[in-house]
Amino acid sequence: MKILPKIITFFFIVLSANFLGCKEESKLEVKTTPIEFKKEGALFIYKSKSDSVVAKFDIEIAETPYETETGLMYRKSMLGNRGMLFIFPDVAMHSFYMKNTEIPLDIIFINEDLKIASFQKNAEPFNENGLSSQVPIKYVLEVNAGLADKFLLEAKDSVVFTRD
Repeated sequence: MKILPKIITFFFIVLSANFLGCKEESKLEVKTTPIEFKKEGALFIYKSKSDSVVAKFDIEIAETPYETETGLMYRKSMLGNRGMLFIFPDVAMHSFYMKNTEIPLDIIFINEDLKIASFQKNAEPFNENGLSSQVPIKYVLEVNAGLADKFLLEAKDSVVFTRD
């Protein structure tokens, strides 16, 4: 009969330790590493009427399914001279959304001839509504919101990009 109190004491200690351990775990903070910009090329935008360069961006390039699905999600900010160029394997209607994207963006849809085809200006952070290219396109450039207006970009302006 002396063994029963020892077993009860043992189980009490084990249960208390597990309970306290769980309580401590709930206080732990999950820390994420900020996603750093990785320059992979440069992109220039030329006015269609004058062939003069109106904007230059250092760009990251998104080509793989993972890169195109993730895009600029989870970024806290982006410098004004940076952007992300998406290159699709096909020419088609493409749609973007701002899920998990924390910064407002101008989304510039570019056709296979490297001419601006359409825009979605000032896309709202975290908005999950689809933002359609409205016409078949091959490329998309995402830049900080307001830059399309600042540079007076128009449909038919030309784009040239290089890879590092």
